[in-house]
Amino acid sequence: MASQIHFLDIKGKSLLSRDYRGDIDTSAIEKFPLLLLELENTSNSTGSATDDSNYRPFIHHQGVNYVFINHNNLYICALTLKNENIMSIIIFLSKLVEVLTQYFKHLEEESIRDNFVIIYELLDEMMDFGLAQTTDTKILKEYITQDYYKLIRNTPSRVVQPPNAVTNSVSWRKEGIFYKKNEAFLDVIESINMLINANGQVLNSEILGEVKIKSHLSGMPDLRLGLNDKGIFNTNEETGGSTNAKGIEMEDIKFHQCVRLSKFENERIITFIPPDGEFTLMSYRLSSTQFLMKPLIAVNCKTKVHKHSRIEILCSVKASIKKKSTANNVEIVIPIPDDADTPKFVPEYGTVKWIPEKSCIIWKLKTFPGGKSYHMKAELGLPAVDNDDNYILKKPIKVNFSIPYFTTSGIQVRYLRINEPKLQYQSYPWVRYITQSGEDYTIRTK
Repeated sequence: MASQIHFLDIKGKSLLSRDYRGDIDTSAIEKFPLLLLELENTSNSTGSATDDSNYRPFIHHQGVNYVFINHNNLYICALTLKNENIMSIIIFLSKLVEVLTQYFKHLEEESIRDNFVIIYELLDEMMDFGLAQTTDTKILKEYITQDYYKLIRNTPSRVVQPPNAVTNSVSWRKEGIFYKKNEAFLDVIESINMLINANGQVLNSEILGEVKIKSHLSGMPDLRLGLNDKGIFNTNEETGGSTNAKGIEMEDIKFHQCVRLSKFENERIITFIPPDGEFTLMSYRLSSTQFLMKPLIAVNCKTKVHKHSRIEILCSVKASIKKKSTANNVEIVIPIPDDADTPKFVPEYGTVKWIPEKSCIIWKLKTFPGGKSYHMKAELGLPAVDNDDNYILKKPIKVNFSIPYFTTSGIQVRYLRINEPKLQYQSYPWVRYITQSGEDYTIRTK
């Protein structure tokens, strides 16, 4: 998979290296900064520097493949001679960054210099002779810890062995887990990204969904999950007939490593032995081409400019959700001019706060029942302003919210069966649905 792993600073200077196979000259990494500069210059000359479709995370030079990712002004680079799968190496480097971040909280040049020993130990456990091994942080933390290498030394009479999970087929879960009360909590969380124009029309939208599980189960439980997704379930497993429920076609489905992919590919069934604790079982995406969406929280803002004195903002917000649903912690972030001062607010409901360092006002509504609408009036003084109605709201309005017991896509958990063949205990899962605003739920103002 990889012959060498290198950590380099932003200038290409090597900070830490690990040679697994010895088939590549150790000086080969010294050519990487020049090759990277040449790649960037080539991209700039062709006008594709900002085009993501032309981005490639590898360089081939004199028979050596340089595969790299960038993180916090660091380059993590893998060298290989063979014609390897580039994406598998990229995924391993990303997992390496994730593991180191879990250990040091922030992976940067200083944290690498301060933790040479533990990084070398992690590199040796995560990869053997250039082949990826254990990449689960929970398993690695069981026998590789910072305190261990500071306080304890191995002796012939005391040799710390890796847990069985490392050599077990179920590497993400250790044996001997026991709980007095066996429970499993499942959350279906959908984040909505939406771009809305000033007239309230949706220009673009997507749903990013995650199925998260918090497992407090003893032994080695085997779980089976059923969803009303026609891309996965074409038949009703309870009766053997076809399902009448309206299916949802998911895109970009990504599973946790515990899911049996062969079972899913052959029988379209999600079965797995879960890790202990919290983890993301699967993630998916639903594009706007599959459904017509209306803004769940619709906002309309109008401005009235009084020349050389003040600006008035008239804002209305409506919850376009079912009356039995309630949106919680709604925030409407309205941009204002940098030099605005002396604000006055008259909200019909909720509270309004002026954030001068971010040049915005935030209207907060703790609970927002479906079908309701509220109004807010704000008045801000300005030292000098032209009589331009578009002056104040040049930036889009951002909306944050959370709606429990509701999913926009209509996805539902049909069942979650739990079976532990040895202990034979009974456990009843808890299922919760949450719809929330994504990172890009915005409303244009012009």
